[in-house]
Amino acid sequence: MAIKKSELYSSLWASCDKLRGGMDASQYKDYILTLLFVKYVSDKYKGVKYADITVPKGGSFDDIVALKGKDNIGEDMDKIIAKLAEANGLRTVIDNAKFNDETKLGKGKEQVDKLTGLVSIFQRPELDFSHNKAEGDDIIGDAYEYLMRNFATESGKSKGQFYTPAEVSRIIASVIGIDKISNPDTTLYDPACGSGSLLIRAADAAPVEVTIYGQEKDLATAGMAKMNFVLHNKATAEIAGNHNTFADPQYFKDNDQTELKQFDFVVANPPFSMKNWTDGISGKEYGRFDGYGAAPPEKNGDYAWLLHIIKSMKPSGKGACILPHGVLFRGNAEAIIRTSLIKKGYIKAIIGLPSNLFYGTGIPACIIILNKEGSGSRDGIFMIDASNGFLKDGNKNRLRERDIYKVVSAFREWRDEEKYSRFVPLAEIEHNEYNLNIPRYIDSSEPEDIQDIDGHLNGGIPSADVDGMSQYWKLFPNLNDVLFEPLRSGYYSSRQPKEEISHTIYADGEFSSYANRIDMAMENWKSSVWNILTGITTDTNVKIFIESIAMEILRNFEFVTLLDKYDVYQVLLSYWQEIMADDVFIIKTDGYAAARETANLVTTSEKKKKDGSKETIEKVVGWEGNLIPRQIIRDFYFPEEQQTITDTENTIAAKENELAELMENADDGSVISEVLNENNSLNKAKLKVELKNLKDGKNTEDYDELQSLADLQEKIDDFSKLLKQMKIELEEKERAKYPTLTDDDIIELLINQKWYGAIISGIEQLYRSASHNIAGRVTELAERYEHTLSELEEEVVTYEKKVKSHLKRMGFKW
Repeated sequence: MAIKKSELYSSLWASCDKLRGGMDASQYKDYILTLLFVKYVSDKYKGVKYADITVPKGGSFDDIVALKGKDNIGEDMDKIIAKLAEANGLRTVIDNAKFNDETKLGKGKEQVDKLTGLVSIFQRPELDFSHNKAEGDDIIGDAYEYLMRNFATESGKSKGQFYTPAEVSRIIASVIGIDKISNPDTTLYDPACGSGSLLIRAADAAPVEVTIYGQEKDLATAGMAKMNFVLHNKATAEIAGNHNTFADPQYFKDNDQTELKQFDFVVANPPFSMKNWTDGISGKEYGRFDGYGAAPPEKNGDYAWLLHIIKSMKPSGKGACILPHGVLFRGNAEAIIRTSLIKKGYIKAIIGLPSNLFYGTGIPACIIILNKEGSGSRDGIFMIDASNGFLKDGNKNRLRERDIYKVVSAFREWRDEEKYSRFVPLAEIEHNEYNLNIPRYIDSSEPEDIQDIDGHLNGGIPSADVDGMSQYWKLFPNLNDVLFEPLRSGYYSSRQPKEEISHTIYADGEFSSYANRIDMAMENWKSSVWNILTGITTDTNVKIFIESIAMEILRNFEFVTLLDKYDVYQVLLSYWQEIMADDVFIIKTDGYAAARETANLVTTSEKKKKDGSKETIEKVVGWEGNLIPRQIIRDFYFPEEQQTITDTENTIAAKENELAELMENADDGSVISEVLNENNSLNKAKLKVELKNLKDGKNTEDYDELQSLADLQEKIDDFSKLLKQMKIELEEKERAKYPTLTDDDIIELLINQKWYGAIISGIEQLYRSASHNIAGRVTELAERYEHTLSELEEEVVTYEKKVKSHLKRMGFKW
């Protein structure tokens, strides 16, 4: 069975739990990533001739497994990893984490237990990469990215700079033009590559293999980058670690140590506003800062990075750099350099990003897109203000799929969109003294909801507010007249009581019929992607697969203007990331027949043994279908059984309510109160004794009361036993159904019921949200201008008289 990303991620994060407490995330990431690397290359390359990575004898994960429980496990793990590193020229790359470090992993038995448990997690089935088909899927590379993102989040502001958010990397990869190349000799470079994620995303966007170069000052981070490239099947990438890019650049033209090597594409997310960038640079400028009228400020390296990138680009080179917004408008030397860059035509576009997006800082940043090709004839800069498109995710902001697509499509189409994007002519930039601050050119602010004084004084809803909803009146021309009627010049009144507004809108024929347009768009999309969804094979390119069905949903919802097509796109892509990507990967690997399989759900816990050591205990807590959830099987094949169970549950609930009511209404000292526990629950043992005592007595009323309780409880118990048996029988039927599913059954259940069902539900929620927006705005306006100022004043006077009257009757004088 193929690996599910969700299960893989869960196991990897569980491995982190083994190390928490002794060190912070910036340290324990080295241990987890090292073990992930050793496990992956052992599974993929052990015994394989001419592989990218050599797994020597005594240098594999199997050798590490043999150390479990042994006193010298930490010391010998270091030796095994050292052998693997030595065989592949990876010393100081994969052997930085010391598994015998007592200060981080504990001493003696504590270290043995901790490392044994950690190794055991990497032995789980979901971490078996021997059958991983990485081509086009990159599941292990994605797992590495998942860990890096989480480590960056946990590490905090000062230690998260080794990772560029994948969403930003994807934007850069999509806009620099690397997706259009055909030359296999194309080169790609990042002078501040960190863990390599930006380089990898850019390389993945290329239709042919490119030659990758990177430089990273921090040795440990450079090691992570090298591991990252191996895990992403890019082991030939050249990463120069432990060298300062400014004082000690590592790539030169034709081995000439005086002229920097130039590349076809350059990307970078350098440290923002670096204060010590000039350290050691004296006499080693390599012409990077010549010809711009000024040198970058000594205490701020933003423009130093930008000029290094430009110097490293070929005459036809293209690039992109992430920098703080300050580079767009700061003065002095930076203003001089910025003016020169604009006049030379090197800046092709600028994309403003949301604040609090990056792990190393909360300030807003921008992407500066560079292009030397055609720079001499460039007559302006394309600008995008994407600062308002994000999702709040914990203590950070995150770009959604819709935000990424909107940026990329606006750039590729060179699209003018109000409050979002436009091409700014050079003359306009010159008029603004070469200040590139995006709000000078794009006003993305929302219009203020202005209170109308005349409306409050004299009554009436201002026509400006009614006309401000024109996007709805275009769709529903008669709805305006249904909701509003003229009151006086420039003002309307509401035709409907405010409590009836929502019902009136939902009942309107035009509004109701619009749902049919949404249904039609959905049906057209389903038809257009049916062959794609039913045609998944081992040759399916997953990236093209999701792009194809996503483009189709955008095309089919283009003119369903009540819904934002980007929101519809987000529904699909969110479901893809959460569920559908795993499903497609499993089908690609194991075929649609994988839908006939089920799996037990297992929880693990640790138990102390008599000798003080710990053993892992697994407990089956249920089961689920591998591709088709049990609920879908139940709804489709066993609706009658499910309805019987629901009816029985309702019957039990009704009897329990009846029983509870009898007990709650019992007086203190009554016979019923005598058979209750302190928490007012029924004591069955006491009830049985009291009934026996009263059975032959004269107090039949008490006996009848208790017998009523007993009868109710007996019915509840009988129905509960019946319910339990019905659930067992239904569960047996459900599990027995999976192996009997035909191919047609699987297509129906997986695509129509599961995939389409979830996506349709998400789009219906968008329609409901749009409906609430209309009703909410109309109700808000009706309530805002419901009473004039004079009416409110009269109401105040009336209430004031009532208060004075009450006070007077109470004897107060004033």
